Order: sequence, then C-alpha cells, then structure tokens
Amino acid sequence: MKVPAVGESVTQVTIATWLKKDGDFVNPDEVLCELESDKATFELPSEAAGFLRIAQPAGMTLNIGEVICRIEVPDEQGTKPAPVAPAPETKTPAAAPVVAAPVAAAPAAQGQKVVMTVPPVGESITEVTLASWLKKEGDLVKMDETICEIESDKATFEIGAKATGILHLLALDKRTLKIGDPICEITITEGTAQVAAPAAEPVAQTAAPVASPGNYATGTASPAAGKILTEKGISPATVSGTGKDGRITKEDALNAQPKVTPPAPKAEPVAKPEPKAEAQPLAPVGTRNERREKMSSLRKTVARRLVAVKNETAMLTTFNEVNMKPIMDLRAKYKDAFKEKHGVGLGFMSFFVRAVCLALREFPAVNAAIDGEDIVYHDYVDISIAVSAPKGLVVPVVRNAEALGFADIEAEIGRLATRARDNKLTIPEMTGGTFTITNGGVFGSLMSTPIINAPQVAILGMHNIVERAVVEAGQVVVRPMMYIALSYDHRIIDGRESVSFLVRVKQLLEDPARMLLLV
Repeated sequence: MKVPAVGESVTQVTIATWLKKDGDFVNPDEVLCELESDKATFELPSEAAGFLRIAQPAGMTLNIGEVICRIEVPDEQGTKPAPVAPAPETKTPAAAPVVAAPVAAAPAAQGQKVVMTVPPVGESITEVTLASWLKKEGDLVKMDETICEIESDKATFEIGAKATGILHLLALDKRTLKIGDPICEITITEGTAQVAAPAAEPVAQTAAPVASPGNYATGTASPAAGKILTEKGISPATVSGTGKDGRITKEDALNAQPKVTPPAPKAEPVAKPEPKAEAQPLAPVGTRNERREKMSSLRKTVARRLVAVKNETAMLTTFNEVNMKPIMDLRAKYKDAFKEKHGVGLGFMSFFVRAVCLALREFPAVNAAIDGEDIVYHDYVDISIAVSAPKGLVVPVVRNAEALGFADIEAEIGRLATRARDNKLTIPEMTGGTFTITNGGVFGSLMSTPIINAPQVAILGMHNIVERAVVEAGQVVVRPMMYIALSYDHRIIDGRESVSFLVRVKQLLEDPARMLLLV
C-alpha cells in the first residue's frame, strides 16, 4: 500500500499514528493509520484482508506514492479463514459497480450475499463518517429497514437495507469512508427476494409472510418515520398514514403533534442515549480526570471555515439598537387572528427577515459575494437562518425571501427548524444563501460580533430583548430594547453602506407600517 493522493497541492504527509500494530490481522477498509498534511488529517483504510506489515514508523514524513505498509493475504489454509472470505468481493477495484448491480430488480436466491456501499450523498462530498450502527452483527434485517446513519460535514443520512437477510458489518462506526466503500453485506435468508427495488414494493413483499400487504402497511411507520415518532414520543397508532395502503411516511411523522403519550418516558432513553452519556462524566469536585473525544466531521468543517473567514476577510462589526415595542404591540394585537388564518405563529424572525429583504434592495453590496476579482450581485435574497441543531450549528436557507409574506416566512422557518432539530436537513437546504441572520438572544446574549458565513459578505446578529430606560420626546421611559449587530466584509462594503443598512433595518422594525408602504 502506498501513500494516496490527498489533495491537488499536497505533496507530503506525516504518519500521525498507527491504529494497528505490525502483524495484526486487518479486514478490508479497516482504518490502519492516520496521515496528516499541512491542511487536514486523513485516515488510511486497508485495501485487503490479511496480516499488516508496517514499512514506515509513526512520525515519518512521506511523499505521495511512497510505500507505507504491506498486507500479506493468507491462502486458503491461512490461520484466519473467516475474515479472509469476504476479501475477493470487497478487494475488487470496481467495488461500487459490483454493488450497483443489484439495483436492477432481479430476484436474489437464498444464501446470496448483497454488498452495500456508501451511496453518493452530494456533488461535492467525497467521504462520510459512519456515525452509528442501528443494527448489530448477525441481526435479521428487512428490506428498507434503517441499519446505520452516516454523516458528512453538512448533514446526516440514513442507510436502508437493500435486501432481507442476516447482516454482516464490514465497517466500524466512527470511521471515515469514501463514496463507494463497502459498509456491510446481507446474506439473503428468504427463498427469493427482490433486491433494491422501490421502497414501497419490497416492504410489502418481505412482510408478506407475517400479514397481507394491506394489513401490514396500514398504520405502519417507515423506518425513518418510526424513528421520528419515537423521538417525539408519539405512538404510530395515533398517526394517519398518507402513503401507499395507509403507510406512515416521513412527512406524516414530521407533521404529527404529540397528544397523550404514555410510551414517551420509555422511548426517551432509547432514542436519546447521548445526553445520558454526556451526563455520566460529571465527577465529584476535586477530581482531575480528563476526557478526549474526536471532533465530528461537522464540527471540524465549521471550525475550519470560521478560521478561514477570520483570516481571509476584512471583517468589521457595527452596532445599533431597536425599540421592539411597536412589533411587540403588533404581535399582541394580531397573533391570535394571524395563527387562526395562516396556521402558524407570528414571531419576531419574520419581521427581521422582511426588514432585511427591503434594506438589501437599497444596499445591494450587502447582498453580494466576492468571486476572485469579481463582485457578484444577487437580484434575489436567500436568507440563511443560523440554527443550533443537536450535532452542531447548521444554516438552512429560506429561498427567495424577498417574495414571501409574513405567513410564508414563518411557515418556512418552522419547517426548516424542525428538520434541523431532527437532523433531516439536506445539503441543498443548507447551501446557496446570500445573507445570514443569527439570533443569539434565544440563549440570553446581550451583544456579540457574529462571524460572516462565507462566501457571503455580511451577517445580522439579533440579541436579547431587555427593558431599558430611554429618552423619547424629552421624557425618560422604559422600552424593550434589542441590540443588533452587522458584521461585514470591508473589502466591498464601506462604512457608510454598513451603517446606513443597519439604520434602515432599525427604521423598518421600529415602524412596521413602512414594510407595507415601502417608505
């Protein structure tokens, strides 16, 4: 095995650490060591099953293409025949096309093995992390049943079984895999099974021995829907399915609202083991224990991009304050009628989104981007809304916000926030924004300097609403005030534009009628 190419401009890497020892038996795609360049850290997976012979020690700097180790593949009479068996299948260079073959809806015979690989999850994504296995080695899985979760630096995805049979794991969790790498294989147990056919059909076929397709599907949640309902503490029996034969779909689960939920206390510990694991390390005062956890792909990407923005932009922040009383009075007067008519609540965010859209029309540079030596001006406004999700900060995008009314904005923000909380956001939903709004006030922040969300050139920060004494018409009065901050790239946005933009947002918020009259 040689040092692989890890980037266009990278010519050397350093062996950070060996995760396996010399002479260890390794399986295909098992991570052997970690390589470091001047830009990132990479994991080197085994190319075959066999005994590891280390050629270069940890700490050694190697050029791309140099030999790093050897894998001695045992023959049929080797000491480890069991792990060697899958090697001929997973070792083939065309692993992804081999797995793609079962996509044709051809019947598979009993005992046949179906290898599953990492599917393409986005145009710019070349590798993912195997977040967790939802099934164990040797479990019987059914067609389309969710068996594991993979995460990229942008989103989390569920992987469904391609056939009904016995599961054999080929990759360990918390490992980084490339698109097309083997994840697992399924040994088909039924006489014949339809492999990788459309989801609704195979589920009915694999469930046929238990009940008729109509009876099975009615009121039965799909794997993804079942997981969402469990997290919400909702019984599938209380949800009406809109899928084929009454099957409960993802959308049904996302739209379901909890009612009386006796099973919730039991489902909570199973669905959310991580909070309990985080609470356990709390040690008595005076102890000096330390814990080391590997950063997730999402966290590493966020960190890398934030540092890049600080280093590559001329970022400044300007502040102002807004009297929120007019908006609060307006909400108090119309919130009930608004919700009754539109089915969504009237929050503060729709006012800010609407005010920002109008202000960006007057100051297009704030809605622009830098591309090399060019400035790209956008004739539309895609507002990115910063959301704190369970696995880290995500920024879903409200498309063409300038064309949306208050009800449409609230509905879209609610939909995206729900998907972020359930880790269901897709990559297209988080890319392509032209301006970002972040609300640190929900956590009690009084003032902050938000970091630009590249390649955008500006971001608006909302903060906590605090009653303060202000002067109006020569009188000292108490008003609910909020500090707002605009961080901007001084390379294309001058001080006059940034301050004028923020003042315009303040005017629109303090006199909401301006948003209707466009004055």
